[in-house]
Amino acid sequence: MSQLPLSDRALAFAQALVRMNTISDRSNLELIGFARDHLASLGVKSRLTWNAERTKANLFATLGEGKPAGVIVSGHTDTVPWEGQAWTVDPLSAIVQDGPEGLSLFGRGSADMKSFIAIALANAERILAGNAPFAVHFAFSYEEEIGCFGVRELIADMRDAGVRPLACIVGEPTSMVPAIAHKGVWRYRCCVRGKEAHSSLTPHSVNAIEMAARVVGKVRDMAEAFEREEPRYDGFDVPFSTASVGQFHGGIADNVVPRDAEFRYEFRDLPTADARAMQQQVVDYARGLEPGMQRVAPDAGFRFETICEIPSFLGGRDDPVTRLAQRLAGEAGTTLVAFGTEAGLFKNAGIPTVVCGPGSIQQAHQPDEYVTLAQLARCEAFMHGLADSAEIG
Repeated sequence: MSQLPLSDRALAFAQALVRMNTISDRSNLELIGFARDHLASLGVKSRLTWNAERTKANLFATLGEGKPAGVIVSGHTDTVPWEGQAWTVDPLSAIVQDGPEGLSLFGRGSADMKSFIAIALANAERILAGNAPFAVHFAFSYEEEIGCFGVRELIADMRDAGVRPLACIVGEPTSMVPAIAHKGVWRYRCCVRGKEAHSSLTPHSVNAIEMAARVVGKVRDMAEAFEREEPRYDGFDVPFSTASVGQFHGGIADNVVPRDAEFRYEFRDLPTADARAMQQQVVDYARGLEPGMQRVAPDAGFRFETICEIPSFLGGRDDPVTRLAQRLAGEAGTTLVAFGTEAGLFKNAGIPTVVCGPGSIQQAHQPDEYVTLAQLARCEAFMHGLADSAEIG
């Protein structure tokens, strides 16, 4: 693999994107406009798909129009916030300075995952001039960090446009080691309606907190069963599915039986598990509690809301796209990652997928997030190799 240093152009693009505030609850249109305008200057048209308020957009562009459908280079444009974190630099400064692993680019999104997008854009002209017999598609999405919402619209639009890619590379931070599997992330909110009463009259009430606690206990029982009984999937830090409750709210006073309670919980399922069946267990358990609640208060019960459903991802060591990523990254092996990505959605759309990008997840979402310039140089060499790849695989 080429050991050329990171180009000034690629670093400048990465700094430009990191300086744009695209926290998930804000617009990403500054970044999307930057990408669209740069590609337009090279004669490349972009397709945008929007959220309902038209404050956010996905971008899909084909480099090598007319060539056979080829490889998607995929990244998300949003970042997590930094409020309350102990940063020693401005999160939007995109400063380059010495870090724990050498010279690095600091700032929110530097590792997760604006640098990958920036290097792709900075090398778009190189890709257009390359010898690859297939097209390269750029796919940049919104709202990955809060549930992979934007990419669903992007994939649907791609299908409507008749684009049938052969492979997808999701550039999440894997230290440039191709990742072939990750767990899913499935989050739900459970709202409980009971019947309030003075705490001296509990038989006339339905205690929403107590009913919620029974379902919380069910989630915990399931978590213990996964750890005790589920077949292990070697390679994950936690080699079984997990379940946990993250928030719980309810009650207004010590002497009032609470009418309302709410809690949020999640499953992180192995690629071999069935998260929808897990959620159905919780719903069925709650429904079994409702007849007793409704004998006291007919409108009492449970209501479930989906926060996000990010499917697990399972590729293969022998998939052509995995071999392509190994060759371009100069890596003989593969890895598994604990975090969720958009890879499962691309895979479920029938597109063989691998996850491979610069930086480490250990720095993502952290104060003083950074990516080393050495990792960015490896990513740029990866893009150069993609531009001249003779085949996929």
